[in-house]
Amino acid sequence: MTGKQLEFDQRVHRLNKKHQKMSRGYRTQVRSDGLVVMKPYRVRSAIPTRVIVMALCAFFAFKAFLLSTIGATSYDERVQRLSNGTPVEKAGAWVMQAEPVSEFLAAQFTKVLR
Repeated sequence: MTGKQLEFDQRVHRLNKKHQKMSRGYRTQVRSDGLVVMKPYRVRSAIPTRVIVMALCAFFAFKAFLLSTIGATSYDERVQRLSNGTPVEKAGAWVMQAEPVSEFLAAQFTKVLR
């Protein structure tokens, strides 16, 4: 009896979960055997991947622009001063430190700006 009760509880749990998903919208689909089945819409991310990629590209371009206009030595000094501050400033220094992508882009900006 316990095994049957466990199977029943699992099925009820699955059905409740599917019902909750279908309350946000569903589509109908005809299977190969002719049975009409309702499938819930997939939940999409609130922020599209394209927006995240564009934000990262803009961030790297901003860092490269700063690195090319201020200069590598001055930029590193400023990041070093930032790393001696509060925990938020230390996190900012970690994010703003020069890495190969920013250095490459800074070299390209320097060629274009001069």
